[in-house]
Amino acid sequence: MIDFHTHMFPEKIAGKTLSFLSARCGIPPFTDGTPRGLEQSAEEAGLEFSVALPVVTSPAQFDSINHFAEQYREGRILSFGGIHPDNEDYKEKLRDLKNRGFRGIKLHPDYQETFFNDIRYKRIISCASELDLIVSVHAGFDPGYPDCVHCTPAMAGEVLDEVRPQKLVLAHMGGFLRWDEVEQELVGRDVWFDTAVVFGKMPDDQFVRICRKHGTDRILFATDSPWSGQRESVEYFRKMDLSEEEKRQILTENAKNLLTL
Repeated sequence: MIDFHTHMFPEKIAGKTLSFLSARCGIPPFTDGTPRGLEQSAEEAGLEFSVALPVVTSPAQFDSINHFAEQYREGRILSFGGIHPDNEDYKEKLRDLKNRGFRGIKLHPDYQETFFNDIRYKRIISCASELDLIVSVHAGFDPGYPDCVHCTPAMAGEVLDEVRPQKLVLAHMGGFLRWDEVEQELVGRDVWFDTAVVFGKMPDDQFVRICRKHGTDRILFATDSPWSGQRESVEYFRKMDLSEEEKRQILTENAKNLLTL
């Protein structure tokens, strides 16, 4: 089993970072936010490994965040790289990430304070697609930015129309708390959804319906750890009204296919 959406921080800042984010979002963490905490959580959940998604919140963070992420490309953690829409030399930076062995990048329109259909994101996603990099993006509502959704299903649809990325992953089943719009705008399109923090928030029948209408071969099991429990999420998912083959696809096979493992 693979968790396609997790977060971790360097040990020296993990406690402070989790305290800040937990207070801002009103969500208690399920780990201490460190790589070791994530590894222990994954082991307890029976996961083979976790995909870590670093968020670059300013252009100046590119080097430091990716230097940290570069240390985790095998074992129980496989980290993507990160880039900011204001990195002017984005093509060079994406090539650098590709050459350093990263399989994908993370974008977070809310914490990067940029709407997802902005031309800067479209350029980054187009270049990433040319380099065969996976692009994982936060989609829908974020409790840290309650007054503005920076990636709506309609914005994601515009990016799909104009850029036609081959490996775009929309987190939180296409748009957290915007699932009716996901069904209208995105289900059935050439895009992946992950399951991060949807269990218990999204009606189970809607989850199953979206999985089957979109295709269970395009759904990736994910938790958003430390913001939900990995073991708890595995247990919740296993009770879903899906076949064992569908569950195996979502828990394991889809991630391995997308990561070409």
